[in-house]
Amino acid sequence: MEINELTPAERRVWDAFPRGEGVDFREHPEDSSVDGAGWGPERTVRADVLRALLLGAATAEEGRVAGLKIKGARIVGDLDLRYAVVDHPIRLRDCWFERKPLLYGSRLKALVLGYSTLPGLTAATMRVEVVLRLSCCRITGPVRLQGAKVDGGLFLQGAVIGPTTGDEAEEPPLQLNHIEIGTDIIANDLTVHGEMRLNGATVGGQVQLDRARLLTPGGMALHAETLTVGTDLRAHRLHARGMVNLTGSRIPGQAHLTRADLANPGGTALRASSCAIGELWLRHCPPIQGDVNLRRSTFDLLHVEPGSWPERIAIDGLTYRTLAPHLPPEQRLPALEREESGYLPYAYEQLGAAYRTVGDEAGARTVQLAKLRRHRGTLPRHARAWGLLQDATVGYGFRPLRATGWLVALLLTGTVAYSVTPPRPLKAGEAPDFNAVFYTIDLMLPIIGFGQESAYAPSGWYQWLSYVLIVTGWVLATTTAAGVSRSLQRQ
Repeated sequence: MEINELTPAERRVWDAFPRGEGVDFREHPEDSSVDGAGWGPERTVRADVLRALLLGAATAEEGRVAGLKIKGARIVGDLDLRYAVVDHPIRLRDCWFERKPLLYGSRLKALVLGYSTLPGLTAATMRVEVVLRLSCCRITGPVRLQGAKVDGGLFLQGAVIGPTTGDEAEEPPLQLNHIEIGTDIIANDLTVHGEMRLNGATVGGQVQLDRARLLTPGGMALHAETLTVGTDLRAHRLHARGMVNLTGSRIPGQAHLTRADLANPGGTALRASSCAIGELWLRHCPPIQGDVNLRRSTFDLLHVEPGSWPERIAIDGLTYRTLAPHLPPEQRLPALEREESGYLPYAYEQLGAAYRTVGDEAGARTVQLAKLRRHRGTLPRHARAWGLLQDATVGYGFRPLRATGWLVALLLTGTVAYSVTPPRPLKAGEAPDFNAVFYTIDLMLPIIGFGQESAYAPSGWYQWLSYVLIVTGWVLATTTAAGVSRSLQRQ
């Protein structure tokens, strides 16, 4: 391209490039690139001119670093840098693009498109040495960054992407699948009208989605299967309409979904199955609308209030060391009844272990008792009688004081009854002095003998009372032994 073919606006860019100086076409600092379609020739630059500069049409002045630094330009035509190797930083801030930049397979130093308006971006398998900035951009078409590699960070904060239309309507607006980021993905306040695809991505630092809005009602809002991050996934106050899918993710720090608003009615709102996460925080979240699937995941800490659980959860194989906030088990147990597979013994064992980890043995016993009661409900009618008896008498061994209460009540009943009408001695003159208390104990606890039962014989309804005391004593002794044995085995 010859220099004399340049417009005045393009000549300003051409002259500034070798020195790495900026060209600002804005009339006011608050000019918005959204209005760029109406900008005149004084702010219009052909994409071919930019391409020629980046591919060597002009060289750097001695002692200067050449680079493209433009603000507020209307860029027309195709900025086609497919497979190109560009050794200069590209900074096109507050610009309006007539067509989507084509950067497939390119090798760039740095790419900054902050506050610009674009009809899309095609940059799959692109390599960027320093940084990729799309902060506060307005992008109406798909952003294709799958397989890209950025040695520094990816910045998307405040950007609005989609909704896509026409032939691209079915395509995810933000495609970051299998991307490799050396440091962080910063996407606070991001808005995506459609799916944000992040599956298979590798991020050296953290992913920040604080206050992001991912809007795919009835579909996939965040697709982040097998995501691997170096530290944390932060999504404080995330607003998601559609499924948030973290299946198979590896997050050694925190998955921070505090105050997140997750909704996918009639489907799965949060799927974090087969994950390995240091801490999963669902703190102060409104009730999740849609199912939650945490099957086969491992957490060091699971922080969730009971009121945040939806009507159906899937927790088969879920493992966690501690559970927060620490609440009475009566507030945690109803969630286990929402398991879509029905009764899961392991879920109760896991909850009991969490209470035991923090030293709450009473809470752990309550969970074990609830487990046995739930198990009893799965048995045939004829098999429930023995469980009901153990529950009523000693709480399956986890409530041993109940046996003491029954024994004291029966002892008082027998003592009063036989004090009013003592039984007759079997051999007059040879029987020891009658003692109603020890006579009742002899009846109730046959393994202990005070010589009272063998010396006296009640009659009438007192004889029937003695039968009741004998049978009840055996039942209490048997159920207590069975329950205590079960409790000792668990400990």
